[in-house]
Amino acid sequence: MANTKSALKDIRVARARQKRNRPASSELKTVVRRAREAVVGEDREAAALAVRAAESQLDRAAGKNILHPNAAARRKSRLAKKLNKAAPPETS
Repeated sequence: MANTKSALKDIRVARARQKRNRPASSELKTVVRRAREAVVGEDREAAALAVRAAESQLDRAAGKNILHPNAAARRKSRLAKKLNKAAPPETS
């Protein structure tokens, strides 16, 4: 147990941040999972939309310090690679 005033305040602040960040983090996980599932599916256009939405959420989370910017970039890169590997782009 913390035994200084500053340590006790740090605990309060951490709990407040956790309370504020948990819903956003949960939503982020859901959107990324949906994007991964869409990439496995047949519809390339729907997958591209889902990946775009996930990338947007990842950027937003990085901007709000819910996720480290490098972690967001890494996840975006992996999603894009899966999308590109799953179905080659249509040639016209």
